[in-house]
Amino acid sequence: MRIVDLGLVSHAQAEAIQLDRLPLVSEGAEDTLYLLEHPKVITLGRNGGRENLLASDEALATEGIELVQTRRGGNITCHFPGQLVAYPVFRIALRPGGMRRFFFDLEEVVIRTLDHFGLAAGRAEGRPGVWIGPRKIASIGIGMRRWTSYHGVSLNVGRDLSLFRLITLCGLPDAEPTSLHRELDDESIPMQEIKHVCAREFRAVFAHPSVAAHQTAQ
Repeated sequence: MRIVDLGLVSHAQAEAIQLDRLPLVSEGAEDTLYLLEHPKVITLGRNGGRENLLASDEALATEGIELVQTRRGGNITCHFPGQLVAYPVFRIALRPGGMRRFFFDLEEVVIRTLDHFGLAAGRAEGRPGVWIGPRKIASIGIGMRRWTSYHGVSLNVGRDLSLFRLITLCGLPDAEPTSLHRELDDESIPMQEIKHVCAREFRAVFAHPSVAAHQTAQ
């Protein structure tokens, strides 16, 4: 697995990078994970989301908040500095369990990452993503081309979650956002350390020996 830290990049830049890499991965190049943060942006899934936007386009523009229609699944969410975004450009066709297992494994990466920092997180029946009780700490939205994934996971790290006030999170009126720093009541853990742990857990969770053997044989 190739892991690339993009730093702080716009949503459009990150998508272009993924789409450039995607056909290479689909044809046999190494799976690639991009870790990054975005400037303030609200994104709509291909299944909708504008009905859960609580601010006008004009108000967003005044505040310097971008609004983007994406090709990922899911509903509405937001990204901002202080949130870790992980975009896996992975070949799914070769992986056991297909898309269902892939989604489960993305949740597992986040659960293991949070466990490293002493937070017990989990799944909620019928509610994608990762939760700590009724509070959502990570969202997942996947795009797919040629059985290769792009888009991915966002994990709230920093204490400032004010951007979520402008949306109904994932279209769930009772969903409350939370973050690693809020749950720990500790802002001393740097983003770079969290990226390191997240990358390690991606390697561990997605190290399917049967897939690796098949790729080597091609």
